[in-house]
Amino acid sequence: MSESMQGLRRSHRCTEVSAAQIGTDVTVMGWVQKSRNKGGIIFVDLRDRSGILQIIFEESDCGPENFAKAEKLRSEFVIAVTGRVETRSGGENKNLATGAIEVRAESLRILSESETPPFPIEENSKTKEELRLKYRYLDLRRPDIQRNMMLRSNIAVLTRQFLAEEGFLEIETPTLIKSTPEGARDYLVPSRVHPGSFYALPQSPQIFKQLLMCSGYDRYFQLARCYRDEDLRADRQPEFTQIDMELSFVDVDDVLDVNERLMAKLFKELLNVDIPQPIPRMTWREAMDRYGSDKPDLRFGMELKNVSDVVRDCEFVVFKGALEAGGTVRGINAKGQGAMPRKKIDALVEFAKGFGAKGLAYVAIQPDRTRKSSFAKFMRDEEMEKLVSAMEGEAGDLLLFAADQNKVVWDVLGNLRLELARQLDLLKKDDFKFLWVTEFPLLEYSQEQERFVAMHHPFTMPMEEDWHLIDSDPGAVRAKAYDIVLNGTELGGGSVRIHQNDIQSKMFEVLGFTPEQAQEQFGFLLTAFQYGVPPHAGLAYGLDRVAMLMGGCDSIRDVIAFPKVKDASCLMCEAPSPVDIKQLEELRIEVSEETPAKA
Repeated sequence: MSESMQGLRRSHRCTEVSAAQIGTDVTVMGWVQKSRNKGGIIFVDLRDRSGILQIIFEESDCGPENFAKAEKLRSEFVIAVTGRVETRSGGENKNLATGAIEVRAESLRILSESETPPFPIEENSKTKEELRLKYRYLDLRRPDIQRNMMLRSNIAVLTRQFLAEEGFLEIETPTLIKSTPEGARDYLVPSRVHPGSFYALPQSPQIFKQLLMCSGYDRYFQLARCYRDEDLRADRQPEFTQIDMELSFVDVDDVLDVNERLMAKLFKELLNVDIPQPIPRMTWREAMDRYGSDKPDLRFGMELKNVSDVVRDCEFVVFKGALEAGGTVRGINAKGQGAMPRKKIDALVEFAKGFGAKGLAYVAIQPDRTRKSSFAKFMRDEEMEKLVSAMEGEAGDLLLFAADQNKVVWDVLGNLRLELARQLDLLKKDDFKFLWVTEFPLLEYSQEQERFVAMHHPFTMPMEEDWHLIDSDPGAVRAKAYDIVLNGTELGGGSVRIHQNDIQSKMFEVLGFTPEQAQEQFGFLLTAFQYGVPPHAGLAYGLDRVAMLMGGCDSIRDVIAFPKVKDASCLMCEAPSPVDIKQLEELRIEVSEETPAKA
């Protein structure tokens, strides 16, 4: 039967008890990890968020009543124990922070009993994620998840301290805002007071933080909750947290400098890892050419090489056709993989097809320098020699080639490079390689919409030296935009913002907005810009992604207390769910039944 605290107070968390307390009494509270009755002596591993402490119950010390209660203890019972700290009997357990000591119980209170959990509360659980997320309140008790949550909390605390010391003000922006058409789909919230009208939940605080710069607040930040109705991946959730900031009277270098120092502080204080300063920079074009990605993973080589000029005159129809269509031929060298079985090479070809490739050409260089190739018969010996030389091919190497339009070749080889790194175990989680990617294209052409769209957002400043191309070649205009990348993951991104009305108006025009549409969507911002706006720039991190990589996790679900699954639902509270008809009537909303599609 459960007991109350009755004025009892905890003196220490489990791992706060140390050899310094030997000979003194302590009161500890937590969950029973496991209990072992050895006949006359009961060993209990007590767990709280700090770790595990061994408790010993003997009837001669705690009395028959307490010993009888100890015999009933099972996993996940919540207990309070008062006892004396002693040197651990039977030798030190070096796997525990408290492995040199134990507590000899003098009294026991069972504060709460527990049913048998649906899965063991243990580190690195092998239980299916669906079951763990259904009982997330139990999953959150696991020590590895608790370490993740404490790391996330510490990241937030240190970020606040650092930015406050740098002169930033923490200001909250609204979460019920006007819907905008750019970017991902909005989550909409119906208004009861304004029937037929809707708020949107913010995808970011972008417009409001720019207005704060107009208002003279100079340096702003917030840990902002954001919402995007988009398909989920390992590093995406429908609701997430941004470390969001904006600065006035700055240019690119100023923003990068303060953020490099922020990252250095977080990694040094929380992981004791030194981040080299300054963080390397690479233009978007160089990143795409070398790695096939605008968020390249620098923990390994295997860079892309453009061999278009080398194979330009060959008769291999795949290469020839791609080049005649204005595309490129590029390859990667998987060092030491020349003996890869044909079955595995075929699997790589199928993998590449998933990213738009029609196929992969390959050359496997054997240890004796003979070659196995999928296309050698279409090339002269001297052409093949030049190609292998251009790829720096040596005995034992596997050369893989893609030929198509640039976008396809980058996507295929960029993802193939990462897949090979995974297969070859080249992705070390404790090897942190930062990179700034700069000079993104301002615009990208959408085949679906048949118009140019903003690669970041409509308020991104173009590079002054490219602005003259905005009418003749808009796709060639570069932006004053930058992403901070860590180990192939975009941690955050930002840009210098447009603060001149003429450039902003032209930007809307290029994006297909009429002046009336621009005024309807962003009128309050455009009006504010008529009253004196400073040059400003900003950046936003995904706090969840930062915590995921610092904690060595594979998914941001491991650093979010109550995450959603792939269909954006919560398995624990079963959201989203239907609502009472009275609520819908009050909002003047009618839900129609889905009609079956005709065959």
